[in-house]
Amino acid sequence: MPSIADEISSRRTFAIISHPDAGKTTLTEKLLLYTGTIQSAGSVKGKSSAKHAVSDWMDIEKQRGISVTSSVLQFTYGGCCVNILDTPGHQDFSEDTYRTLMAADSAVMVIDGAKGVEAQTVKLFRVCALRGIPIFTFVNKLDRETRDPFELMEEIENVLGIGTCPMNWPIGNGKNFRGVFDRASRHVLAFEGDGRANASKKVNEIEAELGDPALDELIGAENHRNLMDDIELLDGAADEFDFDAVRAGKLSPVFFGSALTNFGVEPFLKDFLRLAPAPSAHTDALTGEPVEPETSAFSGFVFKIQANMDKNHRDRIAFVRICSGKFERGMDAWHMQGNRKIKLATGTAMMADDRATVDEAYAGDIVGLFDPGMFSIGDTVCSTSCRVQYAGIPTFAPEHFARVSQVDTLKRKQFVKGMEELAQEGAIQIFRELGAGMESVIVGVVGELQFEVLEQRLKSEYHVEVRRQPLGYTDIRWIANEPGQVDIKSLNLTRDTLRVEDMRGGKLLLFTSPWNVDWAFEHNPDLELSEFGNVTF
Repeated sequence: MPSIADEISSRRTFAIISHPDAGKTTLTEKLLLYTGTIQSAGSVKGKSSAKHAVSDWMDIEKQRGISVTSSVLQFTYGGCCVNILDTPGHQDFSEDTYRTLMAADSAVMVIDGAKGVEAQTVKLFRVCALRGIPIFTFVNKLDRETRDPFELMEEIENVLGIGTCPMNWPIGNGKNFRGVFDRASRHVLAFEGDGRANASKKVNEIEAELGDPALDELIGAENHRNLMDDIELLDGAADEFDFDAVRAGKLSPVFFGSALTNFGVEPFLKDFLRLAPAPSAHTDALTGEPVEPETSAFSGFVFKIQANMDKNHRDRIAFVRICSGKFERGMDAWHMQGNRKIKLATGTAMMADDRATVDEAYAGDIVGLFDPGMFSIGDTVCSTSCRVQYAGIPTFAPEHFARVSQVDTLKRKQFVKGMEELAQEGAIQIFRELGAGMESVIVGVVGELQFEVLEQRLKSEYHVEVRRQPLGYTDIRWIANEPGQVDIKSLNLTRDTLRVEDMRGGKLLLFTSPWNVDWAFEHNPDLELSEFGNVTF
């Protein structure tokens, strides 16, 4: 029977990041196809009758063809238990992606071969770099016209500041795409297909050695000559593979392929699982000491909360990244932030919105816990004997604000419940004017598309229609003074500065310009303001 150490060493937990439309969700679907987890891959965009991507399970995701929430997908392949964290690519949901990256041990960066490094890719890469996690690159869409691969490598290095090591090399692109050259085996994997997506069949790969005259017929004489020139240049000038540099996040192994046509996906998966790290230690914020994953005591932290994944039961699931030890269904645990003992009666393994009860899980796994409303993002759960606490996960300061109220005053109860539950997920932040109730609330979001998601989810999940009034606030500050030090109602502020409080009772000020922020400081010398304050969940 495998030991805890054996189980943990077989775990691979990674996030997939990209700019919108680079093919991230399509690659995720094809990974599931190759591992036998699904029998046919869905479409991220397509006709209304088409099968949708497994990881895009919300109604709005199916309608808009975008991922707006992170999905957890688990499968086994090649002796590894793999946890994929599929993240939203759209910049308006970067906060959800940021939190998800906190739970990953490595990241796969998907790049559109025609567009190269795009704005959202840069932002997400920086989060990965701050954590120092390994980053693997998949250059996608070789079935279409793409940029020169040498140019792409140079752009990755210059824009992102990370070294690159091509693990394979493309042979042509678009209509002239003939396959890739695998640098480790020194074989050509020839592309066979009609250039269209094939959801039910794995693309055949034909191996042939570089320099073999038969390659002239297989990939074309000109492609063969160009390939030999490229490989000679790569072998002489490209960064050599350095395992330690990859693990330190300083060197990114690069793979070329086409997720849409299935080509290059399985070789990438095999190499990735061989090179990607098993779970690593997390730091106990109380002691500053690392908590090794092989430690027998269970511990983990909540990085995501999702309401209404099961529309029949209106439940809430807290996603917990297990950091150490072993989870067992029915075990007693300690909720550090709540300072109380709890029983983990059920554990759930996730496949987007599908779920299965699990009896045990190990460090590196993501387990869903039923949440009756006790958990917040960033909370630590641990064995009653170990008492560790992991650092909280900060929120992003909202950049857009609107007043939201229900259309039907008879649905106030549903409106209040929906707003509170969706705010607890962390997708939105809600504020109330001091002394006001919940009939009308101020919503703050990082990106404006989150307003549309809010309205859609309130309508479909809580049967509440709302009206939204945009507000001109641009800056938000938490009052950092100790309770009783300042009287918020007596502050000398500009007329268009709004006094509000958050869901936890924290007092805040909303400003229409940085000039008004300066005014508040100048006319209230005892006032202490913070862009973050107590905004860690």
